[in-house]
Amino acid sequence: MKTDRYLLMLTGYLFLALSGPRLLAAEVTLRISTPMTPPGWALLERELLQSSAQACEKFFTRYFDERGYLKCVARWGGDDGPDDAIENCNDWPILHALGAPQVVQQMFKKAWSGHVRQFTEAKTVEVPFARDGMYYKEFPVMFDWQHNAEGLSVFNLQSLSDPYDRNYRRQVRRFAGFYMNEDPGAPNYDSQHKIIRSLFNGSRGPLLRKATALDWTGDPIEVENRFHLGHGERNYQEMLAHFKDYNDIVGDHPLNLLSSTLALNAYMLQHEGKYRKWLLEYIDAWLARMEKNGDVIPSNVGLDGTIGGACDGKWYGGTYGWGFSVTVPQTGEIAHRNRQHWGFIGFANAYLLTGDDRYLEAWRKQADIVNSHHKVIAGTRMYPRMHGDQGWYGFSREPYNYNSLEIYYLSMKASDRARTPTTDWLRYLEGNNPDYPVKALRHAFAEIRERVQGINQDQTTPDTRLADDPMKYNPARVTTLLQLMVGGLHIPRRGSVLHTRLRYFDPIARRAGIPPDIASLVQKMTADSVTVSLVNTNQIQGRRLIMQAGGYGEHEFVNVKIGDETRPVNNRHIEIRLAPGCGAQLKLKMKRYSHAPTANFPWGR
Repeated sequence: MKTDRYLLMLTGYLFLALSGPRLLAAEVTLRISTPMTPPGWALLERELLQSSAQACEKFFTRYFDERGYLKCVARWGGDDGPDDAIENCNDWPILHALGAPQVVQQMFKKAWSGHVRQFTEAKTVEVPFARDGMYYKEFPVMFDWQHNAEGLSVFNLQSLSDPYDRNYRRQVRRFAGFYMNEDPGAPNYDSQHKIIRSLFNGSRGPLLRKATALDWTGDPIEVENRFHLGHGERNYQEMLAHFKDYNDIVGDHPLNLLSSTLALNAYMLQHEGKYRKWLLEYIDAWLARMEKNGDVIPSNVGLDGTIGGACDGKWYGGTYGWGFSVTVPQTGEIAHRNRQHWGFIGFANAYLLTGDDRYLEAWRKQADIVNSHHKVIAGTRMYPRMHGDQGWYGFSREPYNYNSLEIYYLSMKASDRARTPTTDWLRYLEGNNPDYPVKALRHAFAEIRERVQGINQDQTTPDTRLADDPMKYNPARVTTLLQLMVGGLHIPRRGSVLHTRLRYFDPIARRAGIPPDIASLVQKMTADSVTVSLVNTNQIQGRRLIMQAGGYGEHEFVNVKIGDETRPVNNRHIEIRLAPGCGAQLKLKMKRYSHAPTANFPWGR
């Protein structure tokens, strides 16, 4: 490939912010004028963005009304509560931020606004803390962070699509403030002991008593011949039985680490130091507890800050803790519901802010400790998942490796790759699965087709539909697009921010997402580089885009190489101009986690 077909030049380029002052930033502008016939992956990628949006429109029309309310029976509870309602739009912010049509943003923002109003109006009769509304001050009154995080999965990613929305900025600051004692009605955080005081917490503060099955289940409802519950319960009594042992909620739990995403999002608006300070203070307190507890995260911290202090000194105690095994009411079988590993999201948030490996090392050590307690059972080595009064139990054939993919993605260390089960995507990035892009994209089309068929065949009506019923038909399929377009990691349903190697912006439309007709393919990633191919599938018009290093500009491009030509960049973004029908492969040298992450778009900094 002849490098004289490219023109790289250092230029001053004037970016106009959507609002506020005009900024002048030194940019690298890359002009690509080598003809490239659009590859199959490029055409599939462009069509998938369009088809996903069209399917989402069909879904929205069927299941949401003109106010943005979900057409369902609005209930409180862990089976089918408010979190499930907005989860029906999961991944829509990512889809729009990748480049899907603007209607996707309009729909999920309308759904979020409607969701807040719908569940502020919805009230319980018997559950005491939600009698005046399931939401208060636009936030869940008090619940656990498995469910809170699921209900915030859409909101926590809105800044990818529209960080300038005044309502979003107001809400994320308020929500973060609930955990920083900025609201006297929500004393969730103990700054002395650095704990969130209960597993149940929210805009009305912490619940400082044992929880009941009613607190978790919600008000009585008719089930038989009307609803199909997600956990298989056949009547309200079995719903209560499902939650009868979910009692020990007082004190801190690793699930509360997911609340740190609120502070992270608030920090990324304007880099107000108080949000960063609180987040790192809280995560560091948990890091110290892991070290004190033999490198295993405790699943209960008492109100006095002691490990196991609210569970008779048992570090493994508490609802969703290491020893939380319950009976499934309809079968009598034992189910292990240890959720401590979800807390990794908080450590990933700290890593995004600092790039400090100690936040990953803690979880490597935990995995080593757990796996060291393996046993040979019936001639097979087995590894535990649980710990109770009698020691380690809940053995499985596979080593304990929760969060291993996430740790490897963040660190890109060979030693972490060795801990991570192989996937088709990893094999592709390592050069061993060249057909993966086309196969994965085609599979995503099949998934959309199946979900649209499900919408068409769905016989539920608003009065026989629970909040989580439509979720299985949500047609937004973003995992493959994230992997291939931006080298991104999909972390569903845990309220995480987005972790990607690249992001794209449209400087003409002034929006997030890859501009029309352009397709991208991340082909290789290392700790300090990424290789990506870009192509303009339009044979008549040229296209422009801005490429950013990282989901929130946390990385930096050092230089860019095309063919034999290398040019310095030393910036968080590059402007790229593709002539009609042209494309190229770019090899970008990077410094990762070298900048404070920001939600602002490149022209708004």
